[in-house]
Amino acid sequence: MLDKITVYEKPTCTTCRNLAELLKENGIGYEKVNYYIDSLSEEKLRELLGKANLKAFDILRKKEPLVIELNISEETPSDEIIKLIVENPNLLQRPIVEVGDRAVLARPVEKALELIKQ
Repeated sequence: MLDKITVYEKPTCTTCRNLAELLKENGIGYEKVNYYIDSLSEEKLRELLGKANLKAFDILRKKEPLVIELNISEETPSDEIIKLIVENPNLLQRPIVEVGDRAVLARPVEKALELIKQ
């Protein structure tokens, strides 16, 4: 049996919509999680980071004004970044695709297909 595919997204995000279209074109079903409604916990965010082999700074929307306002940098401890992302969902780079024990930040969206077809 294939692992369930979950996409953590913001429905109004252009990249998230592009990913939805790509998956639809390829006949790939998946579960959507709007993390603005169904908030990600610190534990879930850590789990996704581990599955994607990423650091907290890697999934930060670095051009988001709040990043500058909060003075977040590569030197900021991961635990602090994770806490700030959970408290401020706009800080999270998206979409994130999770398949079983693997995950990927789908930027560009084709990275999701690479993960799914492994």
